[in-house]
Amino acid sequence: MNTIVPLISSGVAGPLGVLHLPRLWLKTSLEARGKLAPGYPGAGKGFDQMVIDGLGLDRQKVLDSIKKERPTYPQFENWVRQQPGVRLDKGSVDRLNASIRGYIHDDATRKSILSANAMADDGSAPRDAVNLNNLDDWKEFYDAELK
Repeated sequence: MNTIVPLISSGVAGPLGVLHLPRLWLKTSLEARGKLAPGYPGAGKGFDQMVIDGLGLDRQKVLDSIKKERPTYPQFENWVRQQPGVRLDKGSVDRLNASIRGYIHDDATRKSILSANAMADDGSAPRDAVNLNNLDDWKEFYDAELK
């Protein structure tokens, strides 16, 4: 069975306006079907957990819903809306999105991703985790499918 590198960026939001939520749905959906590329967590402790916590969701309920219900992305957003205590007000979403946009990887992670992509670690290189993760995904996809 072929596995899939998740190419939806953490910088993408769906209709709810929540960054990374589409990527969380994609990765957990792929993992639930045994199709997630090696090295990717279905729901990790970084942006995935930031979104779950920022929205006030129960991690296990998120994972169980995706595994059992196999929702489309709009169906998943509808499920999120229906969760007790979910925080989808503008202030909560804005704070969560700002934390995602503002997250910076440690120096070792940045250097590793840039090196793997043959990019200089200088003032022109991205420093934020969203763009560095994009580079990492694109490299993984290239190595797996295009090389």
